[in-house]
Amino acid sequence: MHQNHKQSTQTVAERSPSPRRPDHRQRLVYAAALAALGVVFGDIGTSPLYALKTVFLLDNGVVRAQEDDVFGVISLIFWSVTIIVSIKYIGILMRADNDGEGGVMALAALAQRLYASKAGKAGTLLVIGIVGVALFYGDSIITPAISVLSAVEGLHVTVPAVSHLVIPIAAVILIALFAVQRYGTGRVGVLFGPVMVLWFVVIGAAGLAMVVQYPAVLLGLSPTYAIAFLVSKPLVAFVALGAVVLVITGAEALYADMGHFGRSPISRAWFFLVFPALTLNYLGQAALVLHDPAARANPFFLLIPEWGRLPVVILATAATVIASQAVISGAYSLSRQAVQLGLLPPLTVRQTSQHEGGQVYLPAVNLLLFIGVMAVMLSFGSSDRLSTAYGISVTGALVVDTVLLLLVARPLWNWAPWKIVLAAVAFGGLELTFLAGNLSKIVNGGWVPLLIAAVVILVMTTWRRGRQLVQADRLKKEGSMADFIEEIRTKNLARVPGIAIFPHPNKATTPLALRANVKHNHVLHEHVIIVGVSTAQVPHVPAEDAFDYDPLGYADDGIEFLHITFGFSDEPDIPRALRAAVREGVLPLDSANFKQASYFISRGAIRITRKDTMVPWRRSLFVALAHNAANPAARFGLPALRTVTMGSDVEI
Repeated sequence: MHQNHKQSTQTVAERSPSPRRPDHRQRLVYAAALAALGVVFGDIGTSPLYALKTVFLLDNGVVRAQEDDVFGVISLIFWSVTIIVSIKYIGILMRADNDGEGGVMALAALAQRLYASKAGKAGTLLVIGIVGVALFYGDSIITPAISVLSAVEGLHVTVPAVSHLVIPIAAVILIALFAVQRYGTGRVGVLFGPVMVLWFVVIGAAGLAMVVQYPAVLLGLSPTYAIAFLVSKPLVAFVALGAVVLVITGAEALYADMGHFGRSPISRAWFFLVFPALTLNYLGQAALVLHDPAARANPFFLLIPEWGRLPVVILATAATVIASQAVISGAYSLSRQAVQLGLLPPLTVRQTSQHEGGQVYLPAVNLLLFIGVMAVMLSFGSSDRLSTAYGISVTGALVVDTVLLLLVARPLWNWAPWKIVLAAVAFGGLELTFLAGNLSKIVNGGWVPLLIAAVVILVMTTWRRGRQLVQADRLKKEGSMADFIEEIRTKNLARVPGIAIFPHPNKATTPLALRANVKHNHVLHEHVIIVGVSTAQVPHVPAEDAFDYDPLGYADDGIEFLHITFGFSDEPDIPRALRAAVREGVLPLDSANFKQASYFISRGAIRITRKDTMVPWRRSLFVALAHNAANPAARFGLPALRTVTMGSDVEI
């Protein structure tokens, strides 16, 4: 690759900000922490609304409102959050970022890089990543529905007369939430951040007030109560685990959203505010249930003084809207990573921040999520019924992250074998127990997230296989680039002024649009630049490492090849990248010449054949996905008025 100006830290997309004073950097970190509160912690931060209530509702109240059961449950909750969120995700996994990006796809890509020399293992890692992101999509559809419903259902306690309006109110809130996504997570986070600060202060204060009255509940923080509960009442504890898992929902979304804000702001917000507030609130609910067993019907809202319940319902509704934002933002990040890694068809991606590369909006993903969320909310009708569908996709995603963590720990951090075994027992053992405890939910609605995950896996594997077949057929039709250049040199073709740019994945074969232009128009531009684009398994690529230039054998024929490497979180803007290549001294042209350059896209119809390379229904699915893929001109940032589509049909 072209190595020039090594001191530069500019990426293909933008230059790094100038150095700032330490105090200014600190202010930026705390500002990012505030914004992170408005995006990252909504899901896990609103779990107190329904988690403990669900524990006591399972199997007609098999978990009793008595000291050994309540202390056992509160101990399970505290140590589950501590081990999985504080230690695994905040303490360990967020250090396993892929150039700042988090989430299962970034982790799988990191693992692939670490095991690049082992082809078989790299393919297995990709499959693991596909399963992880598919499970996350299942979580992304159920979380907004259950979160918003659980908050609005506070009206049952505060204003019973309007209980019949719960579903319509929840629907209006969700419509508004998905409508504002186009404005970006940064703006949404700044708006939501102060609301979440108030939320955590309120729930922490409510819990603290009850703990002060009944301080004995603090004994429930001891792990001995969780162990005693599991040993003395294994069947009851196993049932309880199916609901305790609700307290860690949002952990994967927290990791997936790391690219939006960074590790430091997220970890500070967690340890300074979120974790203490959650702990106090769960303790307060436990103390309330112990001293008023009837309160287990809705311990969160009954923990609030009567005069404050309606304002808290309003605040809880706002907080659950924010909870939905966490998984929605995570779904955007994972979807873009999947597109860049060739697992989904090209989608329209809109960058919503000039400073944070991870802040994106995908209209197609937003629409599909909205349809899915509304469907499950209207089908189940209440948070209690939705809780039966919740948990399987969450725990499955947690297990996938742990598997990838165990695989990257040794090559990345040089962990000793005993550390890997300890992590496998501590994280994997707990998460597999949660997963087993949730398997009983499958027949009562747990099949919904599994069905969603299965559909996502089918789409990803079909697109990947179909893309391979199409590329193989195109290679046959394109022919050798070297032979084409030799053929051109023997012809007396007219050369017209200007620059013609042909996006094409390699320099070995000829772009179909270039062949069609010569065949039908009998002309060739003065400068022909074939631009190959690929995506590295890192989120960002510096400009000095992004370009590979080749004059294709002859320096005087005006036909050149430029390969551009983007990170999977970079915006693949070809015109901007070409200007960067000129600045880096890679392209021997004046950047002003690109203002009138013409772009030629090689694109033809996909014809279905009777080949046995793919079963017919999957072949039809691939064609449907291809027809609905984003326009390459929009995807690569090409100017619409100077872009022409040419080529020939390809077969699958």
